[in-house]
Amino acid sequence: MPIIDPEAIVGSRITNQSLSRWLHSLPGVDKVGLEARAAALSTRSIKTTSKAWALDMAISMMDLTTLEGADTKERVRSLCLKALTPDPDDLTTPQPAAICVYGDMVKHAKEALGKSKIQVAAVATAFPSGRASLAVKLLDTKDAVNAGADEIDMVIDRGAFLSGQYLEVYKLIQAVKKACERKDGSHAHLKVILETGELETYDNIRRASYLAMLAGADFIKTSTGKVSVNATLPTTLLMLEAVRDWYDETKIQIGVKPAGGIRTSKDAIKYLVVVKEIAGEKWLTPKYFRFGASSLLNDVLMQRQKLSTGHYSGRDYVSVD
Repeated sequence: MPIIDPEAIVGSRITNQSLSRWLHSLPGVDKVGLEARAAALSTRSIKTTSKAWALDMAISMMDLTTLEGADTKERVRSLCLKALTPDPDDLTTPQPAAICVYGDMVKHAKEALGKSKIQVAAVATAFPSGRASLAVKLLDTKDAVNAGADEIDMVIDRGAFLSGQYLEVYKLIQAVKKACERKDGSHAHLKVILETGELETYDNIRRASYLAMLAGADFIKTSTGKVSVNATLPTTLLMLEAVRDWYDETKIQIGVKPAGGIRTSKDAIKYLVVVKEIAGEKWLTPKYFRFGASSLLNDVLMQRQKLSTGHYSGRDYVSVD
């Protein structure tokens, strides 16, 4: 993978002033145009054969998630078993990309998944608020990586970002990226959660996307799923534009993960259409696009079964989380 020189991109030594100047030089977002394009793409219809492909692709891109205070190892194990065999009556059903849990549940997920290719993602850095000291955030990350986490979903300090402390956010992401390193020299993939519902404007979302990519994010993620406004189609479209343009400039491909509020196969297909039209087919893979979801799988399985058999099964066909 190419290595970027942040100072070359910013145009000077990395300081809060230079980051501010660089981020505020990015083109402003046309709110009306962005939302109109997202709305237009959301009305696209696809053929039945394409729908079958899209449903399977959506499953393969899911990060099945349980992030509750009442989580237990039994609940995590149950979710992992569901991931291993999403539809016991149709073993051609793809497996999801990952299971996303709190750090202390990583070991239980790893045990349940065994030698499967399903990844284990752990939320870290005082998720979802991000309100903790740097030392605590880094220890949180290292504990999850040492437990076997393949991916880390971190949160940025939205307060620091909104008050213009860009260097603080930049250094946090870099430090967490360093904490993702394993003893063998490899590293857990880092997803940086922007919590777009708290960033107030589309311009801020674009700036946060670029700041995260500059600092070393492997993925940029919309939301924790714990606030009132989570993933939206316009926000995801904007982030896809950012990673596309970043790739054009640096030849480094960054992933995008919308999370929170995506519950139906119809919703998922809308997002896949936006991925193809905005970023292109290079992003139509679980390596570069994920859905953060807890209940999406159930609806997709029912729609998938409807396509193959012509009817829905009873309410107990798929489990309800």
